[in-house]
Amino acid sequence: MQEAFLHYLWKHKKFEALRLKTTQQQAVSIHSVGLHNNDSGPDFFNAKLVIGDQEWAGNVEIHVKSSDWYVHQHEVDTAYDNVILHVVWEDDAVIYRNDNTIIPTLELKYYTSNHLLSNYKQLLKSSSLRWINCEKNFADVDTFVFNNWIERLYFDRLEQKAITIQNLLQKTNYNWEAVLFKILAKSFGLKVNGDAFSSIASSFDFAIFRKLQSNPLQMEALIFGQSKLLHKDCQDPYFLSLSNAYNYLKCKYNICNEGVLPLKFFRLRPPNFPTIRLSQLVSLYANELNLFSKLMAINSIADFYKIFSVKTSKYWETHYSFESKSKSRVKITTKSFIDLLLINAIIPLKYCYSKHIGKAIDEDLINLISDIKSEKNSIINKYNSLKKDVSKSALQSQALLHLKTNYCELNKCLQCAIGNSLLSNN
Repeated sequence: MQEAFLHYLWKHKKFEALRLKTTQQQAVSIHSVGLHNNDSGPDFFNAKLVIGDQEWAGNVEIHVKSSDWYVHQHEVDTAYDNVILHVVWEDDAVIYRNDNTIIPTLELKYYTSNHLLSNYKQLLKSSSLRWINCEKNFADVDTFVFNNWIERLYFDRLEQKAITIQNLLQKTNYNWEAVLFKILAKSFGLKVNGDAFSSIASSFDFAIFRKLQSNPLQMEALIFGQSKLLHKDCQDPYFLSLSNAYNYLKCKYNICNEGVLPLKFFRLRPPNFPTIRLSQLVSLYANELNLFSKLMAINSIADFYKIFSVKTSKYWETHYSFESKSKSRVKITTKSFIDLLLINAIIPLKYCYSKHIGKAIDEDLINLISDIKSEKNSIINKYNSLKKDVSKSALQSQALLHLKTNYCELNKCLQCAIGNSLLSNN
């Protein structure tokens, strides 16, 4: 038995609530179970109960055994002085208040159905062979319940991403253009070079980059120089042009790159080489002078594809590195790459900005993320094997990634709408 299950029972009144009696044989009537507290202190605040003939308003504490009250030393904690009911699975000790009056105790095991208890034990039954606890019944969850939970999970994931953006905003004194540049840089680096690209974007003032927007060569020189890609002996003419321009900019703006993380090329497909992605990032800003304002104003997936369809500079059409030439090829961002930019950078930023200005755009964001194809990875593939085509759009794939990390892996079935639904199934 887990205390979390008792929290679930009390919060949702999943017991025979009409015939409750305390272990002292006083009738209990619940007007309100109270507000669930996830921090320190009693488990439920401001409950409203009738115990015997007396109305009570106060807190409810929940334990597996009554004696846990003393194990947790609640008797010496004033935060528990206002507990009006002790809810337990097994009553193995009498609990007293500081004035020596007994705290009424409700023993839930006598009011919980065997069917619900069986479902609970089956759901959380330990097995190393199961990918997630509910995998056998995952496909059976009611469609309405499932879809509503998926949408909720997606916005929970947005909230998580919003925390990172909010921290960047505070560091930049709410310079939205600068924050856009930083999160775009990280996204252009993808998983392998995201942190390195982020360190590049943070190694100089974004105002410097804006001043260079009319000079793409200097923009590329600044980015490549800060990335330490120009710290080598190379006689390539374009390399020398970038190196000379960077040395000038480094002296003019007094910048350094000591804290920049090293870039990785190993096991990357050439189109994802950092040289290519950095050049595409530069091209994006060379094409768009007021990128943030433009992105905040549009919601059409086609408009986003148009803005983010950018090529490298001419040199990189025949190179992947400075060391050797390659077959000539226009290297332009693909739709799948742009989808990742939208998922990880643009939509979270639009969400933060809409909250900042007090404008409700949840429906627009749902429409936008629903127009993006589902991500493909081992987690999404596994969920699709449990429930056919469960992830058709990025809204669903993002929600499922959040579900796996924040619920399934932590065994938080009792806080999950899917787990709750399966517990209540006949």
